Amino acid sequence: MEPVITNDESGRTEVTTESEIMNAGLWVVAGVLAVAFAVGGASQILLSKARYRALSASQQWVDDFSPAHIKAIGTIKLIGATGLVLPALFNVAPILVPLAATGLMLFMAGAATTRFRRSEWGLMLADVVFICAFALVAWGRFELHPFS
Repeated sequence: MEPVITNDESGRTEVTTESEIMNAGLWVVAGVLAVAFAVGGASQILLSKARYRALSASQQWVDDFSPAHIKAIGTIKLIGATGLVLPALFNVAPILVPLAATGLMLFMAGAATTRFRRSEWGLMLADVVFICAFALVAWGRFELHPFS
């Protein structure tokens, strides 16, 4: 890997490898996904079905599920979001990070299936983007830059 050499205002030279850049990028993607899914999951757990549905037109899928099912979905999202960052952050079983990303890929495949069934094509495309982002984290942490 070729190092990237940069100079800052103080005249110091810093050498950054592609591996370090990949690691930082994976942390950023995992962090953004974790925040998004933690907020979404917490909303599903804390809000009533009617209140959650009223948040946005994109939340009409809740009509297909019971309130208990929505709470279960929120719990899965919250656990998955936690698994994207905390194991690596605390260096406790960091292999859980790509496993959480893989699980959330499968979870979002179910979400995309619901959108497909409801003919919500634009929203289904957003679910596919999430699937790709989780695939990137899983691939990156399994293969490109695994935690040591």
